[in-house]
Amino acid sequence: MTIILLVVGFIMLLVGAQHFVDGSAALAKNCKVSSLIIGLTIVSAGTSAPELAVSLSAAAQGSSEIALSNILGSNIFNLLAILGISAIMSPLIVEKNIIKRDFAGTALATLLLFICLAGFSIVGKYPATGVVSSAYITEVPRFGGLMLAGAYIIYLAYVFTKESGKEENFGECRTISNPKCAGLIILGLLMIIIGGRLVVHCAKELAMLVGMSQTLVGLTIVAIGTSLPELVTSIVATRKGQLGIALGNVLGSNMFNLLFILGLSAMISPIQVNIASIYDLFILLIVTIITWLFAFTERKLNKSEGVIMLIMYALTMTYAITR
Repeated sequence: MTIILLVVGFIMLLVGAQHFVDGSAALAKNCKVSSLIIGLTIVSAGTSAPELAVSLSAAAQGSSEIALSNILGSNIFNLLAILGISAIMSPLIVEKNIIKRDFAGTALATLLLFICLAGFSIVGKYPATGVVSSAYITEVPRFGGLMLAGAYIIYLAYVFTKESGKEENFGECRTISNPKCAGLIILGLLMIIIGGRLVVHCAKELAMLVGMSQTLVGLTIVAIGTSLPELVTSIVATRKGQLGIALGNVLGSNMFNLLFILGLSAMISPIQVNIASIYDLFILLIVTIITWLFAFTERKLNKSEGVIMLIMYALTMTYAITR
């Protein structure tokens, strides 16, 4: 029954996110909002809605490990697996402003969070040596969460300033009336909230049944499951030749996850951080920089780099499981 409810929760997350994205994108089209802003806000936030629901539900229930590891696992999956698969399908051309602004912003946000958490925990009161991986050594306090969420709002304001007045391009976005848009958005959010609570509850039950840690469950099962909307969106965009959307969706989702979702989660309840999550954050920092360098060379992600990224993801998951 737990497994059945877990599957039902994932289905509700996926279907709810689809309704939310469809309604929000159509509403933005009706209001004539910039297409890039749609990708960085509505599409990325919509496809990250499962991560938002799972992490907020986990934080409300005091499951700090799932709340944080879900975010870190999703970001690693987005960068290595989703971009890797997309690059194998078709080389991803990376625009100069994406390299300078969005890749740099993602790497900087990850670096600053790592310095704040790892710095205070490893060289501060609680040394990393001799501490088991599941032991809590530091936390993201409510004030820290407020700063993270504020940083995301500043990032969005900067994007709005740079992209205002640019030519609109809504692609294949459906035309839907405003009342129907509102209905899809409300229905999608309800399904996402209910599905998120189901996934958190069932993931904790399964972790207890098989002896897995909550960190491992959040890093693998929950993270991959909640990243399925990003995966589907990027694959569809790549097949349609909309390579910028495939890349922008991943980068926008990672910024949303790391700053806004983690920030809100910490504001609900301080996020306890263990050594394992510090290691995972360091891995995320490394893969972000490597992907950034791949994109910087020739301003594209090619098929061979896509294969390397998938191999890196397999190695990362192997390490997480054996650890």
